[in-house]
Amino acid sequence: MKTLMGYISGLLFGLGLALAGMTDPARVLGFLDIFGAWDPTLMFVLGGAVVTTFIGYRFVFRQEQPLIGETFQLPTRQDFDARLIGGSALFGIGWGLSGYCPGPAIASIAGLTAPLFAMLVAMVTGWFLARAIPARS
Repeated sequence: MKTLMGYISGLLFGLGLALAGMTDPARVLGFLDIFGAWDPTLMFVLGGAVVTTFIGYRFVFRQEQPLIGETFQLPTRQDFDARLIGGSALFGIGWGLSGYCPGPAIASIAGLTAPLFAMLVAMVTGWFLARAIPARS
């Protein structure tokens, strides 16, 4: 049941990205082009996500336990380290250069292009490198 719910959640997320036009890297690059042909669409999509999350967390945390699962799985670390800052910087650079972040990239696989393929290869390489570099405790 947990796997099915994960699949349904991912499908809804991908559908939402596609409907909002976020699988088109030109939208993201248009949002970043503040001195040119600025496209505010991404701001509205991100704003909708923040509002939905804000309301959703208030509702969910009133429950004793999740509907599917034993306990809520929440992050416990609150510190910043070089891996977090470096990963964030690389994510932002990759997003700005390609126009894709991981969700829209995976949702766009059906229309695979050379830039999308390069971004996916870089993303998977980054995952393997992140696991290979030990974290300091």
